[in-house]
Amino acid sequence: MSTLTQYGDFECPYCGNASSEVRELRRRLGDRLAFEFRHFPIEGRHPHAFQAAEAAEAARAQGRFEEMHDLLFENQKKLERDDVVGYARQLGLDVERFERELDEHTHEPKIRADQEEALERGVAGTPTFFVNGKPYEGFYDAESLAEVLG
Repeated sequence: MSTLTQYGDFECPYCGNASSEVRELRRRLGDRLAFEFRHFPIEGRHPHAFQAAEAAEAARAQGRFEEMHDLLFENQKKLERDDVVGYARQLGLDVERFERELDEHTHEPKIRADQEEALERGVAGTPTFFVNGKPYEGFYDAESLAEVLG
């Protein structure tokens, strides 16, 4: 099994482009690929990115991270609070719990830990990929990634 780690920002247009490629890659490789998404919201440039990361983690807490991940990237221009709560409702999440976790910033420590890890690994922008723990600097289309992942 190969591991693809992505440091990303839900409001980053380049991450948005990469998300469809990663989705295709995940479809192609199935259980031969372990995909890890790590948060690296660029808060100074993307004002909704941190809240979107919190929404993704609140969805993870209810077992729906992948679906929320995809919805956030598909709707990058709609990341206001009402929007993400609507996505939670659309996914059938416990919306009261979801909103409480957003209000209390329950998942902030995990997001901050991802950011710190990214900086320690030399991540300077998004998307940044690691293949089996090593920095990947090639194209991030499904074909190129599949080639490197085997």
